[in-house]
Amino acid sequence: MLTLSDFTKEELYNILKKSREIKSDLKCGNYIRPYLSGKTVILLFQKPSTRTRISFDVGVHQLGGHPITLGWNDLQLGRGETVADTARTFDVYADGVVARVFKHTDLETMAACARAPVINALSDAAHPCQALGDCLTILEKRGKLEGVNVVFVGDGNDNVCRSLAEAVLKLGGNMTIASPKNYQLPPSYVESLKKGASKGAILTLVNDPKAAVKNADVIYTDVWVSMGQEAENQERMAAFKAYQVNSELMSHAPKDALVMHCLPAHRGLEITDDVIDGNNSVVWDQAENRLHAQKGIMALLL
Repeated sequence: MLTLSDFTKEELYNILKKSREIKSDLKCGNYIRPYLSGKTVILLFQKPSTRTRISFDVGVHQLGGHPITLGWNDLQLGRGETVADTARTFDVYADGVVARVFKHTDLETMAACARAPVINALSDAAHPCQALGDCLTILEKRGKLEGVNVVFVGDGNDNVCRSLAEAVLKLGGNMTIASPKNYQLPPSYVESLKKGASKGAILTLVNDPKAAVKNADVIYTDVWVSMGQEAENQERMAAFKAYQVNSELMSHAPKDALVMHCLPAHRGLEITDDVIDGNNSVVWDQAENRLHAQKGIMALLL
């Protein structure tokens, strides 16, 4: 699972269905479902992580498997061994690989060289596990995904927005992305999103966040400066100043619009305390659902 574009609508719904089943079992006190009994999963992190690292570690354990969590520099990768040779080594020891990397091409190399499934835990191009956790949350809160209006406010070309758009449009929802002119999706990617969308699903790109949220069922934001973009900090802060999700922006949205953020949040920048901690926020449900969505992925894929 490198990007959600490789999956059909039916396959994505099957993952969400499995995720809900496993979550229901957990709520009933059935902590271990042995989908991964006797299996080992390597969790490789080149970038820092809180929710992804913990939820995958806990998830493998709750599915009866054995997680091995490693940093990039814990391995010979840090001394120059190739990604391809590392992936071949993983393949002879483990049943699956979960990797968070800077370059998406490194994931593609791993997937090409290892027979064991490789799961993208975030790359510069995509964050599919986050998007499925988000869709699970929307499904729980709204009862459906088809026809739901999801509005992303911020950097329209970041990895979270890309994967969220892929998932929402493929599952029948409408996606609106409000971003500054220089931070929108490239035309080629817009075309690929439209080709993968369900019949009737609408993708809209706008610059005005107030107009974007007018009919929103869900308002979603992310950090303005992602990992690896620190050199662009000053430029990005200026570009996104008008894209803060605050009470003034929320006053232009329906009163029951849900607020989502993939975390970590830079409070006072892309979102204010009163909104992320407010009654419309489902941010902590999102964080929990990363665990359940990822268990659904692993139960079916591994």
